[in-house]
Amino acid sequence: MKNRKIPLNVKLIIIMFIVTCLTMFIKYLVDAGVEATTIPVVQEIEQYAPVNDNTINLEEIIEQNRNKLSEIIETEEMDLEYITKYENNPELPKGLIQVKQEGRNGIQQAIIKKTYENGTLISEEQIGSKVTKSSVDKIVEVGTANYKSNYKVKVGDTLYVTSSSLILRREPSIDSENVAMLNKNDSAKLLAISGEWYRIVHNNEVGWVNSNCMTYINPNEEYHEEDGGTDQKSKATLLSKLSFSMKLNTPSGLSLEQFKKIFDNEEKDTRGVFKDNAQYFYYIEKQYNINGVFVAAVGIHESAWASSKISINKNNLFGYGAYDSSPYSSAYNFANYSESIDLLARVFVKYYLNPAGTKIYEGEVASGKYYNGPTLQGVNTRYATDKNWANSVYKWMEYLYNRL
Repeated sequence: MKNRKIPLNVKLIIIMFIVTCLTMFIKYLVDAGVEATTIPVVQEIEQYAPVNDNTINLEEIIEQNRNKLSEIIETEEMDLEYITKYENNPELPKGLIQVKQEGRNGIQQAIIKKTYENGTLISEEQIGSKVTKSSVDKIVEVGTANYKSNYKVKVGDTLYVTSSSLILRREPSIDSENVAMLNKNDSAKLLAISGEWYRIVHNNEVGWVNSNCMTYINPNEEYHEEDGGTDQKSKATLLSKLSFSMKLNTPSGLSLEQFKKIFDNEEKDTRGVFKDNAQYFYYIEKQYNINGVFVAAVGIHESAWASSKISINKNNLFGYGAYDSSPYSSAYNFANYSESIDLLARVFVKYYLNPAGTKIYEGEVASGKYYNGPTLQGVNTRYATDKNWANSVYKWMEYLYNRL
């Protein structure tokens, strides 16, 4: 078969067709935005092009990112601490403490703001709360008779219930099984003593009770006792124990009269708040194993000798409950100063001064949530952002001890 040549005019038609197709294809690409997509690429290159030839400073970048802070809002179930009400009883020996009604903590859902620096928790603040179970007030009677008693309860004594009701438990723990219920003025024989717990027998039922709810004084008989003298320690003995690193989960050892003395005729106490409430710093020592002078010094420091607005209007010597965002409106309002003194003592013992699991007052165990040692510096770590807080409080402790 012979090759046939394509006529020239046909070649021209084919070339023109190809050119037309290419032209239409290019127009299609332009209309489809291909040209537009090339512009940002150029702009992006220009945007990130180095301004000069300087080397990137890695140390500067690291320093800029070194102290990154972040905040997280969390909800946490917490104890709602009960309030202690004090009542004077002129028929009881001076300074004697007995529980008329046991306190019960409630439950609250607390809203906590936690601040982290480079992943490490540096502070947390409660910014709100919702009560899910109400607390029950503790009622304490304190003796105001003109005589004292130095009698020490011993195994074999007959004791009497002072609270309106009292649970007899299988073991010395508030979580232990209930054995029986005792009523006010019921009598029982003391079998053993373990911390703040008494093992007793009542109507052939044996178990453990809170020692603060029992007394050796027979309510059916008149009780009179001559002044038992004094067991107070000398000023030199008490001062010998004073130091910046002293353990605050141990009572100071001051007597009731000595607590009153350190606030008597104190010019700085212009409103007489500390003088009128001196006895409560003694009572918290007896109940919660805490240094009452330390608690007093904190109150002086935080309230400027009860002259702060929160102290005056809310009977709150410690600014307890105040949030940084709204300190006055969020601070707790107490009926009287004794309530704030008692509550702060328990907060220190439960959260700051004892490691988690330590047996503390009334059968409770320490949370230890903010524990960093039972000293001023240990408390300062989580209680106050002011790094000089411990030194300021210790200054007032020294001042009070030297007034003995």
